[in-house]
Amino acid sequence: MTQTPPDAEVLIATGCAHCPTVLQALTDLIKEGLLRELRVSNIVADPGRAQELGVRTTPWARIGPFTLAGNYSPKELRHWAEQAGSEAGIADYIRSHLKEGELQTIETFLRQQPEWLKVIIGLLEQDDLEIQVRLGLDAVLESLAGSDELKQLAPEFARLSENDNAQIRGDATHYLALTGDPDVRPQLEKRLEDDSPDIREIAREGLEQLEQTQT
Repeated sequence: MTQTPPDAEVLIATGCAHCPTVLQALTDLIKEGLLRELRVSNIVADPGRAQELGVRTTPWARIGPFTLAGNYSPKELRHWAEQAGSEAGIADYIRSHLKEGELQTIETFLRQQPEWLKVIIGLLEQDDLEIQVRLGLDAVLESLAGSDELKQLAPEFARLSENDNAQIRGDATHYLALTGDPDVRPQLEKRLEDDSPDIREIAREGLEQLEQTQT
């Protein structure tokens, strides 16, 4: 079954040096059928749309679920059009933006579209994940502590807490505690017998944290 091309939107401004290039690139993607529809707004003539979206600078584009603020090249815009809607594309979007230090972009993205939180699991189990990306994911998950969205990931965190890689095991143990779900207690207690003293300490702290949330 062929995937439906994503919709797109672009905000431009009169006098913006990079806006014509971005607009032309998106128009070309429409012609090729990689985009289904393109909405164009000039924020000088119609500032209301920019205010509605919280956009302060142009060019600004949205392709499917992806927000792309700034001067993206035609090649980059094509890439995101081709990736829109796929789990691999979402993971790539999260990883690339966290790698560039754009934590707020990803926090906003996942807050608005929590159904994509699940793709974080695949990133967390990568042995070679960049440290800045791993730290960014940690910050994202910390911001969701105790939420229903995080509780839904508890089975995956439990699975990762058995990983051969101690870094992954330790992070997952910490995230189990962050869920605030009393049902994760057996997994945390199991990690009290982990080969790594650091993970045993994470598990102890997690159990204490879990106890505090229950009182």
